[in-house]
Amino acid sequence: MSMKWNSVLLLLQLSCYFSSGSCGKVLVWPTEYSHWMNMKTILDELGQRGHEVTVLTSSASIHVDPNKTSTIKFEVYPTSLSRDAFDAFVLMVVKKWERIPKDRIWLHLSEMQEIMWDFSDCMRNMCKDAVLNTKLMRKLKESKFDVVFADAIGPCGRPTVLLETMAKAEIWLIRSYWDFDFPRPLLPNFDFVGGFHCKPAKPLPKEMEDFAQSSGEHGVVVFTLGSMISNMPEERANVFASALAQIPQKVIWRFDGKKPDTLGANTRLYKWIPQNDLLGHPKTKAFITHGGGNGVYEAIYHGVPMVGMPLFADQPDNIARMMAKGAAVRLDFDTVSSTDMLNALKTVINDPLYKENIMRLSRINHDQPTKPLDRIVFWIEFVMRHRGAKHLRVAAHDLNWVQYHSLDVIGFLLACVATVIFAITKCCLLCCQKFAKTGKKEKRE
Repeated sequence: MSMKWNSVLLLLQLSCYFSSGSCGKVLVWPTEYSHWMNMKTILDELGQRGHEVTVLTSSASIHVDPNKTSTIKFEVYPTSLSRDAFDAFVLMVVKKWERIPKDRIWLHLSEMQEIMWDFSDCMRNMCKDAVLNTKLMRKLKESKFDVVFADAIGPCGRPTVLLETMAKAEIWLIRSYWDFDFPRPLLPNFDFVGGFHCKPAKPLPKEMEDFAQSSGEHGVVVFTLGSMISNMPEERANVFASALAQIPQKVIWRFDGKKPDTLGANTRLYKWIPQNDLLGHPKTKAFITHGGGNGVYEAIYHGVPMVGMPLFADQPDNIARMMAKGAAVRLDFDTVSSTDMLNALKTVINDPLYKENIMRLSRINHDQPTKPLDRIVFWIEFVMRHRGAKHLRVAAHDLNWVQYHSLDVIGFLLACVATVIFAITKCCLLCCQKFAKTGKKEKRE
């Protein structure tokens, strides 16, 4: 399936209390890390437009913070898993994913299946803590929500129930767009809203701005491998630092670990960086990234060519797409040498084709009839106004497994073919018997 699970948002219509011109009640089932950061952009917009937004989250949530001042309401339910245990579990899954061998397909598939089952079991247990909480369920039912807004990567339910839930989704909002994706036939209840979180750059902190300006005509390289990579192996950090020390550009590197011994004077380390603002800075020449969806789209939005070092999940696919469009070079995190990294940076910075290609994608991203965030809000309100979007759903969702795969039709056709073959064979045998009897009679005469 070409559409990636971690790029999907679902809208499920619940009730009919919303009317045109009024504000609706939205129940949100979020996930963690960058997915929550993405979703919160939408929820804040809904809140600003007067909708009542309630986020259902567990006490083990890592990034969903109910204590922050916001127009969003939070419904926190207790779970048997602690926050530290959940965080450790997620990081364990990520590390196992990173170590999966890529050159042995059957081993790769078996280990991927194991990871998916572990993740599903954890999500199912947390889901049970919510569903079996009768007080919580009664409160949600009495709240009379108009729509459920959910991230498809962390749905609530068993595999069979999950498939049924997916079939009931009124609208699918895909965090991608045609600057990034490739054309293919799609259903009318799909809308591509990639880059909805992107926005014009804000001024950098003074110290960071001064450092960027000191780069002169050479500019700046931004380096980050995302929020889930905290403990980079010391050997890898030294390889990267050695390569970065050899380029004329200044480097802003998000890094939380022991300072590399080979770190050059042109490189500064930060535990956190304003990624969108840096990518939108006029001095930025290249972006070294793990290929996460948010970072890739911010690079497209601001027109910055990439050096990709994908680690897991959809990241290899994201970088492959950028390579196919001539906007990125790929390196392997585990095996790349300082020379490889140096050459890759020189390529994307000095070869004008990479800048031209990423700017072409950026123009496509900006040239839309309506902003992606506005389309997301429109579809949420559309589902509430019309009590769903059944007229956009394909009838295939209402077919059982046999009907969907046309097994009944195939069986009927095979039966017809078998009947014809049987009849022809029978006729041939009868003819042969008749001719054989005639021949024997003539010999006796």
